[in-house]
Amino acid sequence: MSTPSRAQCIADARAVLDRARQRIARDRATGQLQPEAELILRRLERAQRTAPTTGRAAA
Repeated sequence: MSTPSRAQCIADARAVLDRARQRIARDRATGQLQPEAELILRRLERAQRTAPTTGRAAA
């Protein structure tokens, strides 16, 4: 059994995150998201809009 490459691990993680984001968006659009979760998402989105870009992608 071989170890997955770094690129494969990143691709797998992104796929999982994409599916989670799609579920959240679907639940949000249909009004099925709990109010507490909606509040948390709004705070995270606001923080992302105001935060400076950092990390490898920005370099």
